[in-house]
Amino acid sequence: MIKFFDLQMLNTRFETEFNEELTKFLSSGKYILDNNVLTFEKNFATYCGTKYCIGVGNGLDALTLIFKAYIKLGKLKKGDEVLVPANTYIASILAVVHADLLPVFVEPDRETFNISPLNIEKAITSKTKAILAVHLYGQLANMNKINSLAETNNLLVIEDAAQAHGAVDKNGNKAGNLSDSAGFSFYPSKNLGALGDGGGVTTNEEEVASIIYKLRNYGSCSKYVNDCIGYNSRLDEIQAMFLTIKLKQLEEDNIIRVKLAKKYLSNIKNLKIKLPYFSNTKDHVFHQFVVRVENREEFVGFLKNNQVETLIHYPIPPHKQNAFSEFNHLKLPITESFHNTVVSIPLSPIMSEQQVDKIIELLNAY
Repeated sequence: MIKFFDLQMLNTRFETEFNEELTKFLSSGKYILDNNVLTFEKNFATYCGTKYCIGVGNGLDALTLIFKAYIKLGKLKKGDEVLVPANTYIASILAVVHADLLPVFVEPDRETFNISPLNIEKAITSKTKAILAVHLYGQLANMNKINSLAETNNLLVIEDAAQAHGAVDKNGNKAGNLSDSAGFSFYPSKNLGALGDGGGVTTNEEEVASIIYKLRNYGSCSKYVNDCIGYNSRLDEIQAMFLTIKLKQLEEDNIIRVKLAKKYLSNIKNLKIKLPYFSNTKDHVFHQFVVRVENREEFVGFLKNNQVETLIHYPIPPHKQNAFSEFNHLKLPITESFHNTVVSIPLSPIMSEQQVDKIIELLNAY
């Protein structure tokens, strides 16, 4: 069986260094917001090219705290509209709702899966105050056009970079440094993944960083002094330690992901299978390799019978979830078509050439 993603094998590569650092961690007696978190925050900010990285509990909290920070700064207020991709994971929308803001669903570009700047422009009203741009599956949204629209209309831009660690635009700027502030997830299966939950905020704005440092830690920046109503959403010391180790491998892993994706793109030749768009630049780090097929159940069954695991990212769009019943009436045909036809096939930096060749052979035979 070719697993969709073998997390155990992925992390085995780091086992020796994990054990060495774990021994130091256990003997330190310092388990919350100490040197491991500070080291990772510094290293990841440097990697992204931003002034600040604030480690938080998970990717959802990263986005939520960004919105909360802008509310505290007076740049947003409860009830403001945020343009969001209709085609995304539900966490993107939850962050907006948790901050008491109103999500306005915008259809994606038909080729890239990402939010369409043309549709953003059509959706802007006097109530619009921010745009949430999601770099879905590891491919950067069209940030040049999005930022241009935001500047013209005096809007904030927030990146959901949960799937795009290391993606680079044509100007050499990385995901996390293409907007006012960005949220990252370090969920174990991400291109940069912890061994549990974790998240981070990157920004160049000192005021935003200062507020999020407080918000993540009960509204406090010094013990027992609480400046605002905060949360408990701190990046764990042990996860920060793992992430610091794995960050050193991220660039090489992304290179392998792109190499394998290019092999898929060059060698899969089946009219029943629509391959993902790729600009052949560094703007895509292939967190997922997502194809589209009309008869998804048959396709998934065919691969399963041939010992290949697949996943569906995602079977139900956010506006059709029971959690968002107030949006169930919306008709978003492009998004709904994607969610009915997408299938993610295995792609990871630990896959062998033989596994990739087998998958290509199977897809061409389908």
